[in-house]
Amino acid sequence: MAKQPKDLNDLFYETLKDIYFAEKQILRALPKMAKAAQNPVLRDAFMKHHEETEGHRERLDQVFELIGKPARGKTCDAIMGILEEGTEIMEDFEGTDALDPGLIGAAQAVEHYEISRYGTLKSWAEQLGLGDAAKLLDATLAEEKSTDAALSKLAPRVNQKAAA
Repeated sequence: MAKQPKDLNDLFYETLKDIYFAEKQILRALPKMAKAAQNPVLRDAFMKHHEETEGHRERLDQVFELIGKPARGKTCDAIMGILEEGTEIMEDFEGTDALDPGLIGAAQAVEHYEISRYGTLKSWAEQLGLGDAAKLLDATLAEEKSTDAALSKLAPRVNQKAAA
């Protein structure tokens, strides 16, 4: 029996499941990162992004609804690896001035992964004529980029302390 050929709709759905899983994992990781952060501004940034991430998951629920598919995740090895690196940083650098720069680096790795995924999904949604889905994905993409920029802005102050 021949395999059913897959198309962009299938790829879109599979990638949605991937980022849905990732967002759920990120929701679990952010409070741990906030607790570990020594800099209060960084701690607040992690908690703010936790709230935003709840919104990202809700938008994904809406996208699943728009395409008439169940909202469910599939294991994303990429995000699991990135988050594991963050856990290692929290363990290996606990109590040191290098912890917060490490947390920022780990968080930006997560953000860059998400920016890549949301940018791709938005493009595919547009190609598939899913304008409402593209708008939802673009809103999340903008927030991910904003979080990355905020982390970049905070990094020099945190890095300077660690380098001193």
